Amino acid sequence: MTLARSMKSLMEGNSVIRKMFELGQEMAEKYGKEQVYDFSLGNPVASVPYEVKNAIISLLENQDPHEIHGYMKNAGFPDVRKQVAEHLEKRFGLAYSAENILMCNGAAGGLNILMRCLLDEEDEVLCFAPYFTEYKAYVSHYKAKLTVVPMRKDDFSLNLDMAEQMIKRRTKAVILNNPNNPSGIIYSEEELRALAKVLKSAEERVGHPIYLICDEPYRELAYDDREVLFMPEIYENSIYLYSFSKTLSIPGERIGYLAISDRVEEGKELMAAAVIAGRTLGFVNAPSLFQKVIGQCLDVKVDLSFYDRNRKLLYTELSDMGFSCVPPQGAFYLLMKSPMEDTDAFLKLAEEEHIILVPTDGFGLPGYFRLAYCLPYEKIEASIPAFRALAKKCQERVLQDKEEQ
Repeated sequence: MTLARSMKSLMEGNSVIRKMFELGQEMAEKYGKEQVYDFSLGNPVASVPYEVKNAIISLLENQDPHEIHGYMKNAGFPDVRKQVAEHLEKRFGLAYSAENILMCNGAAGGLNILMRCLLDEEDEVLCFAPYFTEYKAYVSHYKAKLTVVPMRKDDFSLNLDMAEQMIKRRTKAVILNNPNNPSGIIYSEEELRALAKVLKSAEERVGHPIYLICDEPYRELAYDDREVLFMPEIYENSIYLYSFSKTLSIPGERIGYLAISDRVEEGKELMAAAVIAGRTLGFVNAPSLFQKVIGQCLDVKVDLSFYDRNRKLLYTELSDMGFSCVPPQGAFYLLMKSPMEDTDAFLKLAEEEHIILVPTDGFGLPGYFRLAYCLPYEKIEASIPAFRALAKKCQERVLQDKEEQ
């Protein structure tokens, strides 16, 4: 079998997150699940809200099965789209109608739909480091280029001066992931308003719209009463992309939506294209049952305390051990700076203690590791002695390296 060259390159660059997750499974089989501390995958384990379970049961018992399990308009059930539009307008004060909403197969499905609509060969999409590693694969499907704005040294704010220089005529869109995966940072209102000014100026310079794709599956996971600015309010060409995977702990159900307001330039044409793109990419429509479920659960809140407790324990303990960590403000990820110059050696030491971490080179951030703390609290507690042993090994290795020099 002769694979396409583009597929071979994707296989070679297969997600490091998945590789580490698979390593964790192998180690669990070898040593026992309780003896492995797997921080690789952002798979939420907070309880599925009872409202979701009740909605599923009610729909299955009381609704026409041909409707809840059948086809509908490719954009989604009209009543659910209307409910989503009303929810957005009530929450953020920006006018949306059912025609502005496309139900999609999670945030990944929505991103692929948008890339299909917007990109021709050699077009560019801009994002900020650190970034979700799969963005590169989504953009490359269409022979376009992901242009990564480098991070300022040890500063996780938006590098707007560099972004302004990197926006060119072929730049079609900018992806903004807020709260950020992998850093857990929430971008400030000041820098987001500055970003809007940069994009408006760039549109005038390049002579076409630059769409800001607001990828926000972690919006509800904002700690210490921090606010996540709703960018469509301040930048007209913003496309809002939301997933219920993290809010409702249902990542495997693949349900989310795109919202393209009437303020978006050529927005009606873009929405019409998105409907067709979803069909031709093979999604056909978002999962029917879970469209109806989320229609009844739009106001259900995430169990923020579940993740906040984990966040505080992990950050406090690792910092006390001497590890340099980025204080998480949102999402459920913590970044740890490698205490050793040889990050591969550090990863091996962690594996010796049965700790599975994700190196962030593929996120545009070399020298760090991502820890997904969406685990049972008891699991994080149990991992602390292993981290202490890891810290001791690192100190010994660093001293040994100095003596050898």
